[in-house]
Amino acid sequence: MITWIKGGEVVDPRLGTKKPQDIVIQKGRIEKILPPGNFNPTSDADLNIIDASGMVVTPGLIDMHVHFREPGEEYKETIATGSQAAAAGGFTAVACMPNTHPINDSRSVTEFILERARKANLVRVYPVAAISKGLKSEVLTEFGDLKQAGAVAVSDDGRPVTNSELMRRAIEYARFFHLPVISHCEDLDLSNKGVIHEGTISTRLGLQGIPAASEEIMVVRDILLAKLTGYPVHITHVSTEGSVRFIKRAKEEGIPVTAETAPHYFSLDHTAVIDFDSNAKMYPPLREPKDVEGIKRGLSQGVIDVIATDHAPHSPLEKDVEFDKAAFGIIGLETALPLTLALVKEGVMDLPTAIARLSYNSASILKIKGGIIEEGKEADLTIIDLNNEYLVEKESFKSKSHNSPFIGSRMKGKAILTMVGGRIVWECDELNPGSR
Repeated sequence: MITWIKGGEVVDPRLGTKKPQDIVIQKGRIEKILPPGNFNPTSDADLNIIDASGMVVTPGLIDMHVHFREPGEEYKETIATGSQAAAAGGFTAVACMPNTHPINDSRSVTEFILERARKANLVRVYPVAAISKGLKSEVLTEFGDLKQAGAVAVSDDGRPVTNSELMRRAIEYARFFHLPVISHCEDLDLSNKGVIHEGTISTRLGLQGIPAASEEIMVVRDILLAKLTGYPVHITHVSTEGSVRFIKRAKEEGIPVTAETAPHYFSLDHTAVIDFDSNAKMYPPLREPKDVEGIKRGLSQGVIDVIATDHAPHSPLEKDVEFDKAAFGIIGLETALPLTLALVKEGVMDLPTAIARLSYNSASILKIKGGIIEEGKEADLTIIDLNNEYLVEKESFKSKSHNSPFIGSRMKGKAILTMVGGRIVWECDELNPGSR
């Protein structure tokens, strides 16, 4: 079977280009990338034609920060349902954080995740293993054994590595195995029992606040550890203007640091919790309007390398309770693309840059396949209708959970088709591939 994607504009995030091209796929790989009208199949070819006219074709999106809850909390999300949500959002690969139950701090859990992903048979699932056993910041895990089992990075995400000496040793240990180090930046003593950003809204609502300094102190610490060790550290879910400034300065000094933010940090601010909507409760919390502008500036200037969802599903058991008792986190795989495209419309980034933040840069940091469209490479592709407008409805989510503050919002831009290794894993009603 030969698949011919014709009529679309191909986005190359490495070259920063968007131009009309056809893509020919065979045996799961991109065989040819041609100018429109230059593919002449034989009359007897077993051909599947996908008409992408009026749409863009991009490398499959890659989310380097998700929580699929399996093993241990399958009532919130499973690897199968999370993979369905990813595919529907245009993602062909995801990296799962280690704070499952049990925690992914051993070979057996890493192998379990990969086996579940194989059974789901949808998107590529990459386990991220814990830095410390039990996420307790006391004893390092066996990085070599975890990498051999299939882990692509190490992180204690869900909690920070509070012991600075242990974090230093973790970075040095990771260097030996060429494993990326992903840091959750939080000073637990400062965040304490806070539930929203510390500011005017927390004062008005009478809720315990979390100061921006809780994040920024640990961002600075890990920048300094990256400088000390000479090995890269990747900083997750950047939410403050101050963090952006510190990361910018570090990059200007040549310190090996990369960073990500999530769509909610450039789309919402702390006023979203005024009505005690627990779907707007997350960690780090939504910050002030100046922080939203700082995040956008960081994306525009290349200070923030990646847009990742921090997809954190919770059931009504954790969310439909008093605000201060509700769990932190929102789902994001199915809304990340349109929220990012809104920045393109706003002029914060052009389209190839936005796609780089959603694909190529994640692949580069994690050292995994994907993020590019190139002859000979595996056909992990996303077809996007930039003009598709729709209402975000609870019932439309493929995720098992529905904890999103964007329900009821009108969005523009949708993944119409998602392809992994040349195989269609998601297809929207708006596109119906034909064959001849």
